[in-house]
Amino acid sequence: MTFSYDIIIIGAGIAGPALAHSLSLIRPKDAPPLRIALLERSLTKPDRIVGELLQPGGMNALKELGLQWCTEGIDAKPTYGYCVVYEGKQVHIPYPNGAQGRSFHHGSFVMNLREAASKARGVDVIEATVNELIECPLTGRVLGVRATRKTKDVPPYTESFFGELIIAADGCYSKFRSQVTQQTPVTKSNFMGAILENAQLPISNHGTVVLVPGSGPLPADTKAHVRNIVVPALPDALRKPVLESLEKDRLRGMPNSFLPAAKQGHSKEGLILIGDAWNMRHPLTGGGMTVALNDVVILTRLLTPFLSEANPELEASAAPTTITLDWDQISDALSAWHWSRKGLSSTINILSVALYDLFGADDINLHILRAGCFAYFERGGDCIHGPVSLLAGLAPSPVLLARHFFAVAFYSIYIHFTTPLVASNKGKLGDDDEDDKLLRQFSFGEYPAYIFRCFTVFWTACIVFGPLVWSEIRWW
Repeated sequence: MTFSYDIIIIGAGIAGPALAHSLSLIRPKDAPPLRIALLERSLTKPDRIVGELLQPGGMNALKELGLQWCTEGIDAKPTYGYCVVYEGKQVHIPYPNGAQGRSFHHGSFVMNLREAASKARGVDVIEATVNELIECPLTGRVLGVRATRKTKDVPPYTESFFGELIIAADGCYSKFRSQVTQQTPVTKSNFMGAILENAQLPISNHGTVVLVPGSGPLPADTKAHVRNIVVPALPDALRKPVLESLEKDRLRGMPNSFLPAAKQGHSKEGLILIGDAWNMRHPLTGGGMTVALNDVVILTRLLTPFLSEANPELEASAAPTTITLDWDQISDALSAWHWSRKGLSSTINILSVALYDLFGADDINLHILRAGCFAYFERGGDCIHGPVSLLAGLAPSPVLLARHFFAVAFYSIYIHFTTPLVASNKGKLGDDDEDDKLLRQFSFGEYPAYIFRCFTVFWTACIVFGPLVWSEIRWW
């Protein structure tokens, strides 16, 4: 069978349902609604641990979309900031000006977003697996998709869905990314999650980040690694809940991928990428949903002039679609989208990977930067307010990010140079690590070595930050 819509959205995770709901509101109630198909391979509740925190910037985008109710009724908890724990000490990092995020089970939030889409005017939520794109043989423009629908009473069968605009929001394993960009995701690390029961956080309603020295490839026995390496570094109140969780449940895992956003509009007519299909960052800062929802806000605003009115000729002829789109105009809108989102997305993308590199320190220079970062937070004031505003999605400024990042680098150098015995007594890289031995051999009389180390620390900061900035600006 064949179906025709104005817009087809592939994927009903975070971005897909939010976009379907947002686009459905473009036209007034007395006008013909946009006909939108939201295709998802499985509409059962997702069972995974990922994207559990929506930052305050994401909450603001959710409110702008009229979807703030999607965090209600799912046991979501208000989140007021972070507690960072390092070598038995902790520092409180509150969100600025009373801002709040929300922590919740990812699957419950997705189900509420899908409910919002299913209730939106003109939106059909369809359980079907999209297999391939339908392209015009002459121009290559994407005209629709072929999908296998799930049914209970009959065997699966393939149908064709046609639309003026096809939007792929099919996540990190997108089938259609290569149609738009030659960029491929780079796996930076692996995410492992467990559900803790009766856990008492160091500061209630705050995300807790414990800096555990050392990193490396995912061990074969992950539970043993958590039990023997991670648990001893946790605050006392968290050790028992973690050990109990390891005994009762599996560790859920997925790769952490980094994918800078490339410009869209000129590589494949008729197809747009959004969400993790287009742009990914490390989940350490919990910024993925914030970026995706902000993208929905901006894209809806830019597409509104082209979708707000039905084509009178099509409406009069009872055609299956109500719009005709000039792809050159859509390309211009996508270029504007790329620039409009850049402040927030690049800030969160760069910050997430830079913090992971610092917090997952695996050499002496990164170890010094990590210790300096914690000491920087301990200073309080703008040393907390600035970084947490960036992390929360409230200060979309790569320039502000660069200022604080290199302030941390210089402060790390200052701490290392002026208090070398502190570093010497707290090397935690392992008894057999040559860099750790070098740390313990330093003394106040060996300042030339300290000066050299300061230069290498600054160089390490540059090679952490520089390539991340380049990954963002190379696609401008």
